[in-house]
Amino acid sequence: MQLPRWWEPGDPCAWTGQGRGTRRMSPATTGTFLLTVYTIFSKVHSDRNVYPSAGVLFVHVLEREYFKGEFPPYPKPGEISNDPITFNTNLMGYPDRPGWLRYIQRTPYSDGVLYGSPTAENVGKPTIIEITAYNRRTFETARHNLIINIMSAEDFPLPYQAEFFIKNMNVEEMLASEVLGDFLGAVKNVWQPERLNAINITSALDRGGRVPLPINDMKEGVYVMVGADVPFSSCLREVENPQNQLRCSQEMEPVITCDKKFRTQFYIDWCKISLVDKTKQVSTYQEVIRGEGILPDGGEYKPPSDSLKSRDYYTDFLITLAVPSAVALVLFLILAYIMCCRREGVEKRNMQTPEEQTKRPFIHVFLNLQ
Repeated sequence: MQLPRWWEPGDPCAWTGQGRGTRRMSPATTGTFLLTVYTIFSKVHSDRNVYPSAGVLFVHVLEREYFKGEFPPYPKPGEISNDPITFNTNLMGYPDRPGWLRYIQRTPYSDGVLYGSPTAENVGKPTIIEITAYNRRTFETARHNLIINIMSAEDFPLPYQAEFFIKNMNVEEMLASEVLGDFLGAVKNVWQPERLNAINITSALDRGGRVPLPINDMKEGVYVMVGADVPFSSCLREVENPQNQLRCSQEMEPVITCDKKFRTQFYIDWCKISLVDKTKQVSTYQEVIRGEGILPDGGEYKPPSDSLKSRDYYTDFLITLAVPSAVALVLFLILAYIMCCRREGVEKRNMQTPEEQTKRPFIHVFLNLQ
């Protein structure tokens, strides 16, 4: 069978067959085609469900590698592409995310991270987050849905909560599972609780901190709140003694015996540690008494009267003009007296000037101008 002119021998997309009417794709071409179709439909229309617990830190990484296969031309297995990709996240039907959910991505060549602490008000309500990935080289987009099903946590909230300020970390570094696990391990070694959870992580910039200078690998700093089911250890309470409080007021580092257990990886500002005991807090909740929704009768509305007293502004007008005019006139007279009547050296000038020159009209005028 003679191939058309636009088919070349050896082309994997060419039809193969021995007789007229037989048009079959080669096995390699069929496999590539099906793989491409599967890649397109399985990734573009895929939703992901996650099940975080209320009051416990939630972290979801938006991996660039996961979205690279959705931008044409679709990479072949083993191909490496490094297109810049950014993400936009928002609650479905709204322009922004829920208040408890934050997002960070440093550069288009790094992964994005969604993180936050779900609230108890959203338990049992699915939260759908729309994730739109942008390929900054080809301007292609891909959209996914992240369905967050918030579950109720046992013993929520944990009664003893401590917030640490770590100076040598950025928020995206602290959100890494390995780093966060190492920190919780160090806290557990010091605190010795039965249950320990990370509650929230906040960048120091969100607390009013300054952007660090790009020198000496300076970090922004991050606040990490953890909760436990046992009272605070004696080491954590050492910052509350008067000696350490005095050192903190003088901007000196307090003496903490367990600081060496963190110092190998985490530089903690012990003056900024916050210890909260939920068992000693008095509830300020007041029951809301709902009424009928009708405002009490305040009587008949009485608008202001239409007959207003007339006011004469003539006197005010005269005072406004007369006082500045009188001051200007006095200043003008004083200046005229100084310039015209207080001239010195006229007689001496006339004595030194020859009499013939003073008789000439134009010389006389010129001298008088002097």
